[in-house]
Amino acid sequence: MGRYTGPKEKLSRREGVNLHLKGARSFSDKNGLARKPFPPGQHGNKRRARLSNYGFQLREKQKVKRTYGLREKKMKNTFKEADRRAKLYDTDKSLEFLRLLELRLDNVVYLAGLAPSRPAARQYVTHGHIKLNGKKVNIPSLELKEGDSVELAKAKLAPSEKLFETPDWIESKGVSCKIARLPVREDIDEGIKENLIIEFYSR
Repeated sequence: MGRYTGPKEKLSRREGVNLHLKGARSFSDKNGLARKPFPPGQHGNKRRARLSNYGFQLREKQKVKRTYGLREKKMKNTFKEADRRAKLYDTDKSLEFLRLLELRLDNVVYLAGLAPSRPAARQYVTHGHIKLNGKKVNIPSLELKEGDSVELAKAKLAPSEKLFETPDWIESKGVSCKIARLPVREDIDEGIKENLIIEFYSR
């Protein structure tokens, strides 16, 4: 199954939260969820049945998967890697999982304000517009480490205005940024209930 190429704002409406997939439009009153605050489809505006525990876990997993633009296989592999690291280093599995998502190259490009949205950041990377430690790369899922520097090869691609504040763990300057430190749970503000995702994949 290929990457989703349909209407992005339908994904926000389906999950009931703004996933910020449309750049500046997502931060305005014109975003799809603000105009139609109910799920898409013929029966979207009707009352829905209460979700089961599994339903809550599934919806949270889908929300995170769509926020970061991952396929199911990649999402599952991310959980497995987080589980492996948690056992190896005796750390918190939830934090390892969130760090793997946050430290993706395309996500850092977006958070640093070098691209208007995560889908745009992914496109910048795949088209060779991003340099990692001075070298061009084209793999959006690359995991960054503390001290890594990222630069936008073409300054004209940078958004004209900053839509949100850059997290403290990223040092942003012009069309470049640097990973100052690894993110902690308090740095990640996506409304993620990671415990539900851990429970979903631990079944």
